[in-house]
Amino acid sequence: MAEFLAAAFGVPTMVLTTALAAVVGFWSLVLCGVVTADVFDADVDAEALGLGDVPVAVAGSVFTAVGWVLDLSGMLLLGRAGLAGAWSFPLSVALFASALAFSWQVTRRLTGRWAGASSADPRGSARRCAGSVRVAKRTTVPRRVTDPRSSRTTA
Repeated sequence: MAEFLAAAFGVPTMVLTTALAAVVGFWSLVLCGVVTADVFDADVDAEALGLGDVPVAVAGSVFTAVGWVLDLSGMLLLGRAGLAGAWSFPLSVALFASALAFSWQVTRRLTGRWAGASSADPRGSARRCAGSVRVAKRTTVPRRVTDPRSSRTTA
């Protein structure tokens, strides 16, 4: 447990540990109903960042969680490797940067798949249709047929 805590609160991983604590706090507030999950959507354009139609809070949470897991795992492996102090810090900074880069790629792929899955919905997304005007067109007109045996008209 001491090894885990030392890695989680070590120099480069501490940044993501703090961000993960903020993510957990945010989702706790969402569960309590204090804020909504789309509270950051007005501030940041997720599509401009290549994240599709995903709420920014979801993308940021995925990015933070994946980056923290990758960086923490790498720091634990670096600690077990027993490298000297001269190599330890540069490798940990390189590990931190690569964990963030890989986390960004994972986040973009996951949000792209989620956006692709929501666009495959034949009913459409409520978010895309909200406030837009739709016109329903019919290509054929039903022909009215009169049944000679009765006085009813069928379509």
